[in-house]
Amino acid sequence: MTSITAFRTGSADEMSANARRPPASEKVSEVSSGPRIATIGVYGFDAESFLRQLQDAAIELVFDVRQHRGVRGPEYAWANSRRLQGALADAGIFYEHRPELAPTTELRHLQYAEDDRLGVGKRSRQRLAAEYTRRYTAEILNHADLLPIASGLSGLGKPALLCVERDPEACHRSLIAQRLAEQHGAMVEHLRPD
Repeated sequence: MTSITAFRTGSADEMSANARRPPASEKVSEVSSGPRIATIGVYGFDAESFLRQLQDAAIELVFDVRQHRGVRGPEYAWANSRRLQGALADAGIFYEHRPELAPTTELRHLQYAEDDRLGVGKRSRQRLAAEYTRRYTAEILNHADLLPIASGLSGLGKPALLCVERDPEACHRSLIAQRLAEQHGAMVEHLRPD
């Protein structure tokens, strides 16, 4: 299932507060044409459905924005770096790790503390903490060079930002995608498990 999102501008706190999990059947209509980028998480997929989702969306390049490129649990062993890179290569999809876009360990722990306060786990989180969003934007995103990603948006294929969380609203990849939409006119498509 995919949804295409045209981002509204607003503060990071407003966007975090307004984030919600759309129903699986929701599809936000596209308001204009332009370069496109997708986002995808690992949770909720198995290897086969993950690759099928990328192929159905015509993804040709995956930008891995995880700090640690491993996922705990045997059901997600396929998403560990070497296995994932091999599967993507076999599917004809290029892979690039972009660690400068990953949150620091300190920022991840800030989010985990908020998750604990709310009684939710990483796999069930529905939105980012406002303070995490503010700090990620100030400490990471405002200093990141997104031009290499943005320059590929008008290429032959569509790139995707990869992290682990199922829902983009619960992951920093949505903040990167939002910035690409605001600064480079990208239309963002969030790929989700069926």
